[in-house]
Amino acid sequence: MDKNNINNKEKWWKNAVIYEVYVDKFFGTFNGLTQKLDYLKFLGVNCIHLLPFYPSPMVDDGYDITDYMGVRKDLGTIDDFKEFIKNAHSMGIRVIVDFVLNHTSTQHPWFIKARSSVKNDKRDFYLWDKTGTGYLALLNIFFDLKDRNWIYNEPTGDYYFATFYPEQADLNWNNPLVFSEMMRVLDFWVNIGVDGFRLDAAAHLIKKEETASESLPETHALLKKIRLYLDQNYSNIMLLAEVNDKVEKIKEYFGAGDECHLAYNFPLRAKMLLALKRKDLTLIKKIVRESSDIPENCAWVIFAGHHDEIPLKTLSEKEREEVFEYFDPQKKYRFGKGISIRLATILGGDATRIIEVFKTLFDIPGAHIIYYGDEIATENELLSLEEKDNRRSLRPKFNWKKAYSQKSDAKSLLNNIVNIIRK
Repeated sequence: MDKNNINNKEKWWKNAVIYEVYVDKFFGTFNGLTQKLDYLKFLGVNCIHLLPFYPSPMVDDGYDITDYMGVRKDLGTIDDFKEFIKNAHSMGIRVIVDFVLNHTSTQHPWFIKARSSVKNDKRDFYLWDKTGTGYLALLNIFFDLKDRNWIYNEPTGDYYFATFYPEQADLNWNNPLVFSEMMRVLDFWVNIGVDGFRLDAAAHLIKKEETASESLPETHALLKKIRLYLDQNYSNIMLLAEVNDKVEKIKEYFGAGDECHLAYNFPLRAKMLLALKRKDLTLIKKIVRESSDIPENCAWVIFAGHHDEIPLKTLSEKEREEVFEYFDPQKKYRFGKGISIRLATILGGDATRIIEVFKTLFDIPGAHIIYYGDEIATENELLSLEEKDNRRSLRPKFNWKKAYSQKSDAKSLLNNIVNIIRK
């Protein structure tokens, strides 16, 4: 079997049914996940998106990476990963992984060396400023978690740039050596058998003074370069862009069919919250119409939930307040300018309404994501009062007792969703 092209099916991503999952939250280890592939096959899944499993201090639940070509020890080994890929492919299930392009952990060997002195071969892998006053037009996206984007580095008496957590230092993509190193990472995982990559924080890769440094032409040029590299070296490897913006801006990430194959439809997801509040799913039709006219080899990713907050920047200020006040009056789930809330929490576990949402989403053309547990009405978990990052409430352990109970009940939520997927 061609590990990059199951059954030689081209453009497989256009109608993929993707199950997004944390290995440890689902069944502990890669060996455990392999044992549960039959459940995903029963569900109707033909692609698995593995959320970060790389070695990490876990400040940002794995998006702070210390080794791009490894597996966290608590999840298993590279050999376990290879066995998982082999079994998934044998069942006709593809595997995509996160490609975290924007930053590394500050505990990554590159950054440890870079921060140690102003003269070493890894220094220019990152962004530095003597006064911490550069890129002033960039928003502090994680304003709940840090005061500013520039973080002081005591050994060299200057500052490094961090778009997200302070422990996540942004890479300098103007350095060609960064591109070379990251293509080695792609080579490593494709040669093991990975079928695609979710491009984390794709809009933020290139920084430029006096701009907001989002979706710059230089960023698109970089993504096209990555796509060209893949197309020249491999067959049928997919790129999924994570970009939160208006529909027309996200469309730019498809290019002329030569940039990313897939992109999340975040505006549709935000409008859906409003539709659920008003109990009128027809509100999303306008977004669906706006989302048409994309390259033939590309598709939108349609989803009801995922591991991050639901960004609401594409709603009007009045609409955002309507959503916040209805779904989160106690301000338990707000994160930045978004809301960290699961579908079942939104709907109070009402199976009938959850089924209605899944029917609506699967009627929309494109690839579809099922966020682990949504098929059995998993709700947000309760966090400690000390926890500042409420996105973690979206990431509870999977309830296997509940899943098997529903599997044996022909009228259950789970079996209704299986019927929707398989229709």
